[in-house]
Amino acid sequence: MNNRNNRFMAKVVFVLGPPGCGKGTQCRKIVENYGLVHLSAGDLLRAEQNRPESPYSKLIEQHIKEGTIVPVEVTCKLIEKAMNDNSEAPGFLIDGFPRNKNNLDGWCETLAAHTKLQFVLYLECSMDVCIKRCLSRNQGRDDDNDESLKKRIKTYQESSMPIIQHFATLNLVRKVDSSKDPEQIFQQIEE
Repeated sequence: MNNRNNRFMAKVVFVLGPPGCGKGTQCRKIVENYGLVHLSAGDLLRAEQNRPESPYSKLIEQHIKEGTIVPVEVTCKLIEKAMNDNSEAPGFLIDGFPRNKNNLDGWCETLAAHTKLQFVLYLECSMDVCIKRCLSRNQGRDDDNDESLKKRIKTYQESSMPIIQHFATLNLVRKVDSSKDPEQIFQQIEE
């Protein structure tokens, strides 16, 4: 976080939930209404994977296809660069991160000292609804296929839920039922 004046901490909201719960959709609505900068860990990783000179391209591609978590060092570097590129932003929505204890530890080691976590927005949704959404969203993502989706859901249940529970013990989680339509979900977020 080299570009930031050390007196001002970057405000951060983590947006977490299962694949297909609406993280991207709700982040877009929050950005439109509140002017925060949306940083999707998945989008940052996919962009880096497609960058021709990226030293991480093959590594990221392998993890995305296998539905596993990309090494935290790579993800934190990409998030830090994106935050530096938007250093004048009033705050950041970081969606899809931290996804496991290793991610959380990496965040704490590299970025936590320069940020102020406001809260965790947890978009809770049944797996049936999430699977249906992922398979019907037709965004051309390599990881929106049945096999990869099963692995992503398993990873979410085993690795990400404990992170959400950790933040809940710190009273930092704001839970929203994201099984409804996008407008109803956003109304809950605004409350």
